[in-house]
Amino acid sequence: MKIFDQLPPMDHLRSEKMSFVQLIMPVESSRRAITYLGDLGLLQFKDMNEDKSPFQRTFVNQVKRCAEMSRKLRYFNEQISKACLTVSARPAVQPDIDLEQLEVKLGEHESELQEMNSNSEKLQQSYNELLEFKLVLSNAGGILASSHSHTTSPDTELDENIYHSDVIDDSMSLLEQGARMETSNGAGLRFICGIISSSKEMMFERMLFRATRGNMFFNRAPAGELVTDPISGDQVEKTIFVVFFSGEQAKGKILKICDAFGASCYPVPEDRTKQLQITREVTSRLSDLEATLDAGLRHRNQALAAIGSQIWRWSLMVRKEKAVYDTLNMLNFDVTKKCLVGEGWCPIFAIPQIKDALERASLHCNSQVGIIFHELDALEAPPTYFKTDKFTNAFQEIVDAYGISKYQEINPAVYSVITFPFLFAVMFGDWGHGICLLMGALVLIAREKKLGSQKLDSFMEMAFGGRYVILLMAIFSIYCGLIYNEFFSVPFHIFGPSAYKCRDSGCSDAHTAGLIKYRNPYPFGVDPSWRGSRTELPFLNSLKMKMSILLGITQMNLGIILSYFDAKFHGNSLDIRYQVIPQIIFLNSLFGYLSLLILIKWCSGSQADLYHVMIYMFLDPAGDLGENQLFWGQKQLQILLLLMALVAVPWMLFPKPFILRRLNKERFQGHSYRFLGTSEMDVDSEPDSARTRHEDFNFSEVFVHQMIHSIEFVLGAVSNTASYLRLWALSLAHSELSTVFYEKLLLLAWGYESLIIRAVGLMVFIFATAFILLMMESLSAFLHSLRLHWVEFMGKFFHGDGYKFRPFSFALLAEEED
Repeated sequence: MKIFDQLPPMDHLRSEKMSFVQLIMPVESSRRAITYLGDLGLLQFKDMNEDKSPFQRTFVNQVKRCAEMSRKLRYFNEQISKACLTVSARPAVQPDIDLEQLEVKLGEHESELQEMNSNSEKLQQSYNELLEFKLVLSNAGGILASSHSHTTSPDTELDENIYHSDVIDDSMSLLEQGARMETSNGAGLRFICGIISSSKEMMFERMLFRATRGNMFFNRAPAGELVTDPISGDQVEKTIFVVFFSGEQAKGKILKICDAFGASCYPVPEDRTKQLQITREVTSRLSDLEATLDAGLRHRNQALAAIGSQIWRWSLMVRKEKAVYDTLNMLNFDVTKKCLVGEGWCPIFAIPQIKDALERASLHCNSQVGIIFHELDALEAPPTYFKTDKFTNAFQEIVDAYGISKYQEINPAVYSVITFPFLFAVMFGDWGHGICLLMGALVLIAREKKLGSQKLDSFMEMAFGGRYVILLMAIFSIYCGLIYNEFFSVPFHIFGPSAYKCRDSGCSDAHTAGLIKYRNPYPFGVDPSWRGSRTELPFLNSLKMKMSILLGITQMNLGIILSYFDAKFHGNSLDIRYQVIPQIIFLNSLFGYLSLLILIKWCSGSQADLYHVMIYMFLDPAGDLGENQLFWGQKQLQILLLLMALVAVPWMLFPKPFILRRLNKERFQGHSYRFLGTSEMDVDSEPDSARTRHEDFNFSEVFVHQMIHSIEFVLGAVSNTASYLRLWALSLAHSELSTVFYEKLLLLAWGYESLIIRAVGLMVFIFATAFILLMMESLSAFLHSLRLHWVEFMGKFFHGDGYKFRPFSFALLAEEED
């Protein structure tokens, strides 16, 4: 194993080395220092005021100011969205502005907008009332004219409905004018005109009938156009009504009912000439209001456009300032109340950059006292930080979705870059479908800059984020498709002619007459002659099933080997001796032996039944193998492997808990006092110790945990190996489904001479290929590959109980804003 110690360290294999640091900053330079650290984005602060509520912290007033400015900016965004204006994501360069000036400017803009909105609402309300009045005048006139023919005498006409020149008064609202419908004699037939929503018309009439006990006459007419509802602001259908009644008491009831149903009543004279005169005046006022509303709307849109051109920059500025004060609230004052003390984590490589940023902050603030920066010993585990780029980030996110690696734990993403798309391709092996995936991935990569600056929906955002994963999945799918020799389920003679020919030289159908081998095997992949033959399915079943087992055993062994390197890195010799070694022995004594039998059978061409061999290896280890014997000494080897597997189970279960108990007793019986006072001691090399507080040792808890772990591995060795058979099942399902679409859709339609049938068949085939094979099948293969990595592979060595390094960074704020 010394050769592994001489290898150079692999990038991304382990998280960056972290350091726990302390900062002591004078108050006058603290804000500038935090701002520079936010620009750098490589320091994660620890909250030293967890016991305090947000309202008990030092800079709560500054945070409230920033929150108030954020509220104003959200208000501006809502107004811009409501006005349907387009805002530039990156505004033009403008002069710098400090926070105080920005606060004053935002307050002025808010007051101006609120005043404009208030005036606009009042004008709009007046416009709606005048429009309703105009509709009532134009429709109620006909109703009154038709009702006039039924009156018995002109003396019954009401004096209060005669229009006076002072009815329309600018100082009075139309509703107030409607309330002035008083009669001169208080007797005779009266009427009230108004407008109501069409949805309330039937209920309104029924209520009027019941309130007046039928002593009224209700007439209606449609308004003819949509009217803006004053409450909801929506365009609704309304109905003009005229209610004829008699008596002062009935009038009061009717007006109350109109008010309850939201009906608007307007004074309409019975004289046609006066109706026309009022209509002209109302129309004139409507045109004036329209011009005023249009001018106000243009002015408001100009103000919103001016705000929108800078709102992104202002929002980012406020978010940064709020983040700075939130971070300052995580710090504590020292005893002199003149300095702020903060603690946090940073990568070791970033220490020089952090020191340089702190020096610049002290220099720019003309502080007489510099900022003190020094490293401390930490009791808690450091956060996990991996430097990723646009290629490796997606694979790291796949691993992080299962769990965050512990500090300095082996990172599965390094191996998932290759194994994840490869296992996907084993299930999705078709180089025609792979080319389609490749074209989609190349389109996403080619439009990377454009799509990266746009707001995408959830599906496109997921596809764009995993564009390089799709690229590798497509490349490996083409590779596996060439091995399976499938192009939309059609085989091709790409690497030369087939190794088989007709048994009879004159036969025309090789599938019924039979084939014989007459040359060397096909150089790469499956021979195209297998496609469509009677033995195609048994041959491909056997090939893919055995290949799935080989791939599964290989990946599980890789996982156990990685657990060895992880234990060796952390100096945990107990895990190596009593966990890694028996796991390798148990897995390879059973399923490693099965993989060996598969390879020997492939190389020798034997007809041995491997099911029989593996079953009777347990039922009758000393029995005669007969025709199933593949090599000399196979029976003795099987007995030895079976004994090794049986020994490996108690090897995993018992030694480690008892050794840990013995070491724990020695720790408290004076055997380890010789280490006191030796600063060179590496505490990480001691079992069950790593710069952490020793908790009370509970032997029963440790033993039960070890027993569960051992049983889980023994049973998992069987279930995990069987789980890899999904590679065979999904590959076979994808191939057969592709064959069905090709033969039952495309070829069947192509058998007709009608161009319409051929076109329909081709379109259905393209639709089925795109949506079922390329989308649904690829998603299914993706999820199954994800499961194999999360459970079968990473479960052998990955703990995933760490926490992510989340530095204070302004760049993350800008990404969240986008």
